[in-house]
Amino acid sequence: MAKMTYAQYRLLPESRNQYELFDGELVITPSPNVGHQRIVGRLCAQLLTYVEAHSLGLLLVSPVDTIFDPYTVLQPDILFVSCERIPDTVKEHIEGAPDLTIEVLSSSTLEKDRRRKLAVYSQFGVRECWLVDPEAQTIELYAREGGLLRLTRTFSCGEAVASPLFPGLDLPVAGVF
Repeated sequence: MAKMTYAQYRLLPESRNQYELFDGELVITPSPNVGHQRIVGRLCAQLLTYVEAHSLGLLLVSPVDTIFDPYTVLQPDILFVSCERIPDTVKEHIEGAPDLTIEVLSSSTLEKDRRRKLAVYSQFGVRECWLVDPEAQTIELYAREGGLLRLTRTFSCGEAVASPLFPGLDLPVAGVF
């Protein structure tokens, strides 16, 4: 079977579904539920306040095509591109690896987010990935070490997320859930 390219992907009709390409394989996911979107909204609001106060870069919420190569196009729930990387990365869409991707896990996307997307983010040079687990009420921080994304810390309720990308950030995990 032939791999789908980004040019073919762009011809798909708009819908409430989320389309992503994994090495030319089209994966369709229904739109997220209200609980998922509440978490995305809370997390985005807290991060956006910090990013804008410190003039660090651009924070975006899905849907926005993030093009890693002609056959791999994902839509992270939230992404961040630092000021220094904006000229090379931010075009009509995101072209290349963002500095940070955030995925809010759900039962319908757990395997895709935890395995497939994390592998793509690692392969293509994302500096940091957060996996937000509503059931466990945790945020797993994966940072680039030795050329790969590796789990460096899991933050629980009662703790605040600290990230090398955001010096001085004090993001209470409980406020996300």
